[in-house]
This record gives sequence, C-alpha cells and structure tokens, in this order.
Amino acid sequence: MIEGQEKRIPIDDLLVFHQLARSLTSSFDLATILRTILDHMERLIRAEMWTLLMLDEPTGELYYAIAAGGKEEALRELRVKVGEGVAGWVAKHGETLIMPEQSPSLDIDPRLSVTQNAVRQRVRSVIAMPLRGRTGVQGVIEILNPQHGQLTDYTIAFLHILADHAAIAIENARDVARIQDLTITDDTTGLFNMRHLYVVLNRELQRCRTSEIPISLAFLDLDRFKRVNDLHGHLVGSELLARTGQRLRELSRPQDLCFRYGGDEFVILMPATQAGEAYTHMESMHRKLTETEFRIREGLSLHVSASIVSVRASTSFLAADRVLNSEHG
Repeated sequence: MIEGQEKRIPIDDLLVFHQLARSLTSSFDLATILRTILDHMERLIRAEMWTLLMLDEPTGELYYAIAAGGKEEALRELRVKVGEGVAGWVAKHGETLIMPEQSPSLDIDPRLSVTQNAVRQRVRSVIAMPLRGRTGVQGVIEILNPQHGQLTDYTIAFLHILADHAAIAIENARDVARIQDLTITDDTTGLFNMRHLYVVLNRELQRCRTSEIPISLAFLDLDRFKRVNDLHGHLVGSELLARTGQRLRELSRPQDLCFRYGGDEFVILMPATQAGEAYTHMESMHRKLTETEFRIREGLSLHVSASIVSVRASTSFLAADRVLNSEHG
C-alpha cells in the first residue's frame, strides 16, 4: 500500500455489515435475533460448533440459548456458572478469549465450556466473545474448533462487530418484552390482568370454534378479604394477594392461565377442558389453596378461604362473554 493511502474495506464486506445491522434491528423477537446471530457466525467462520450462551441473572448462570454443530439437544439443559470454563470466564471478565491450537490455557480448561460428560467434544481451540450491553455482559458467543487459518485479524474484527450489534439487538428485544409484560401483568400479583384475559379469551375461543375444542373458565373470590386489610393494613393485604396469586399459578396445570380479575377476584382459564374436568381440577386447587399457610412476616401467618363462583365450559364466544358479564358485570 502506498504510504499515506487509506486502507478501504471492500464493498462486499460493507454490504455484509449493512445486512447484519438490518437483520438484527428488523425484529424484536429474541428467538429470531438469536437465530440471525448464529446464521452469521456459521457464514463467517468454519468450525465444528457454534454456540450462544445467555446469562440467567437470577441464577448467575449461563445457558445455551442456541447452538449448531450437532450437539444442540445435549446442550439444551446444561448450565455454566459465571467464572467457570471458557464461557464463564468471558462472562465474568467481559473480555474476548482466543485460544488457538496448542496455546497456553490461561488456567482455563476449554472442555468445561461444553460441560462434563454430557457433551463429549474435544476442544482444540476456541473463540469466545462477550455480548456487552448497557447493563453489562448479557451472554457469550463461543466458537469451538475453528478450521485452520480461520483465526485472522479480519475475522476476529468482524466477530467483534457481530457481538456489538448482537448485544444491542438482544437488549432492545428484552426491553420491548418487559414493556409488553407490563401492559398485560397485574402489578400486585404478577398474574395476567383483566385486559389480557379478554385478548386471550378471544384468541382461544376462535381456536375452539374452529376445532370444536371446549374451554373452561373458573372464577375465584377470596372470602372476607376486607377483614385482612382492616386488621393488618393494606400492605399486608397486598402481600397476601401477591402470595395467593403465586400459589394459584403453582397449583394450575401447565396449560392453564391465571388472571387477577380485580380486587380479590381471580380467573383461571383452562383451554381444551370440559366442565366436569374443570370442576375436579378446581376442587383440588381450592382444597390445596385453603390448606396453604402464608407466612407474611415473623409472627404473622395467614390462610385464605375462597369461593369458586362458577366453572363454565363453552365453545361459543357469545356464551363465554355472557358468563363474564353475568358473573362480574
């Protein structure tokens, strides 16, 4: 290159950068974004395995959100603690780690990055990059056993660009998801709110009408709940409502949806459930709920009693709408 002449990026690579940016900013769906990241990794660098680990903040562990290379099923249930293994080291320090073949290990055993015995992958070399957002490291991109000659400065620079764009896209998707959750979630209980009940009910009834599958609704009303507020104050009342909502969710089946309808009233939506089955299930839930002891604070434990106002099954939107209006209109 002539001295003083600017080194330019080839136009084809600029188009790749542009396509990457557009792909990662065209959706707020996290699964779509993760798949886009993995697709670009696979196109960019030939390797035996590509993985993207996300940080689960409550547990402080990394989980394999998406992977390619034939070990996806085995990786799905695995967890890597922050600080352990290659990915854990990168998540803890927020720095890129590149380990070519026959390089010193920096006291890190690369095999730990694919976890003990569950995935037998002989690791000869690895590239691991943090996904750093505004609030810190959100995950790690990990490429295992890249082919010889793939670890060029240009490739590493492109991976850094990919990681930066990916972190922004992931953070934006999570922000949008949090906002959406706020619009459909009751502040006190964490259950879905009444507005979302009507949205879900309309959707489920459309599906039921097409497939002729029943849907059941159950209404629960806490008994004499006003006395809790009068005796112990509204803070205790709110805590008891929150704990009751959590308990209802625990007692519900995986396919059921729990809503706070208002005040001390709750709705359980049971898709593909006939009235008889719904009654049986609600009787079991009611018994277990009334047997539950809620320890609000030291020296204060409360029980709740509840009335099952009604259990209705329907395949008709108009019929279900009349149930809602007649019971709580």
